[in-house]
Amino acid sequence: MKKKVLFICIHNSARSQMAEEFLRLLGGETFEVESAGFEATEINPLVIQVMKEEGIDLSGKKTQNVFDLYKEQKFFGYVITVCNRAKESDCPIFPGNPARIHWDLENPEDFIGTEEEKLKLVRELRDKIKKLIQEFIHEFTE
Repeated sequence: MKKKVLFICIHNSARSQMAEEFLRLLGGETFEVESAGFEATEINPLVIQVMKEEGIDLSGKKTQNVFDLYKEQKFFGYVITVCNRAKESDCPIFPGNPARIHWDLENPEDFIGTEEEKLKLVRELRDKIKKLIQEFIHEFTE
């Protein structure tokens, strides 16, 4: 039976999208995965660019609202919030009784600098998320 995982961040525009796609890619048939946001917007263009470097195309992907999943009565075994600890009070909570995990990740919307400097930071975030996903998968394959 597949483990159902939901990644949540504020806008479903960056961190949760990257985590969802890495788990889908690396987790094989073990996981059923979705992502959502408290206030769904558009996927961050820098995220689209750095994920394309990994062979993952997010350009046509839509964001979704966590409340829509709740209204559909979707339940998950694991809910992983990927909000920055400093702004954790803004991070949504999904109802039900899933195992809750929190990953303290910066929001790319808060990155400052030139386009290249921001891209570098988003790449670092992407690589951190990929590593967290690999560790998460490893917990189920030991």
